Amino acid sequence: MSYLRTFLPWIVFAVTPSGDWQWAALAALVIAVAVIAEQVRSGVAFDALIIEAGSAVFFAVLAVIAFAHHDSDVHNYSAALSAGTLAVIAGVSLAIGRPFTLGIAKRTTPREVWGLTAFIRVNVVITAVWTAAFVLTAVVLAVLEHGGHAHSTAATIVQIAGFVVPMLFTVRYVAHVQAKAAAQTV
Repeated sequence: MSYLRTFLPWIVFAVTPSGDWQWAALAALVIAVAVIAEQVRSGVAFDALIIEAGSAVFFAVLAVIAFAHHDSDVHNYSAALSAGTLAVIAGVSLAIGRPFTLGIAKRTTPREVWGLTAFIRVNVVITAVWTAAFVLTAVVLAVLEHGGHAHSTAATIVQIAGFVVPMLFTVRYVAHVQAKAAAQTV
């Protein structure tokens, strides 16, 4: 559920009709800010809100551009820019040694596990997979836009796969690591 909440602004932006991109950007911004506010109120630490904070900044900038220049070329590449922004956020979180998935994982993991090398390594691997998925999604969406196919079924499949594939990897990888750890303690 935390991943759905984390990416809700992006999902709302992606499913809103293209002609209403300024309203989609504003709605995504409002949702990102609301998610951050709700999470902060419930005691969630900033390290668990890296994507949400980056989302708020991205959608604030995008909303300003969209309302100021409704027919901006930014609109044409907004799907690729969205995935690219997520790639940058995730990549920077890795580069600074704070993988964005670490904060999310801490929500459901006992505190005594947080400092373990294995826990951190698992989150580095998961964040790296998310980063790679975002990079690949951004590149493919940019190529599709450049070729005039940004609003095609292929583009929709690429956007969906850009979230579903790393999400499935996360679930399966965590289950694999947990099963391996349980087998070693027996």
